[in-house]
Amino acid sequence: QVQLVESGGGLVQPGGSLRLSCAASGFPFSSYGMNWYRQAPGKERELVATIANTGDYTNYAVSVKGRFTISRDNAENTVSLQMNSLKPEDTAVYYCNTRMLFAEYWGKGTLVTVSS
Repeated sequence: QVQLVESGGGLVQPGGSLRLSCAASGFPFSSYGMNWYRQAPGKERELVATIANTGDYTNYAVSVKGRFTISRDNAENTVSLQMNSLKPEDTAVYYCNTRMLFAEYWGKGTLVTVSS
């Protein structure tokens, strides 16, 4: 079955960096685009970054453009999110996601807290 397992979250000071990873299994990873979403306390889940199956197309939310970088390794079945210049408003649970023709899959999320 499809599994998405996020890792790399934690507590970081404002201006710091974190790298999130998502290990994927149970489907042909190199055939599907991947997404990172986040959900802050009391807010709706929002799309943060998208990467095409080949990795040659990426897109970002305006709020993270220039600070976050999404990448993937199709040999290792992983997708990563490098987060730099973190702000307190980046505090959220970050989720890995993929969509197929008739289904959508989510990981359980990893918590990122940006605080001094």
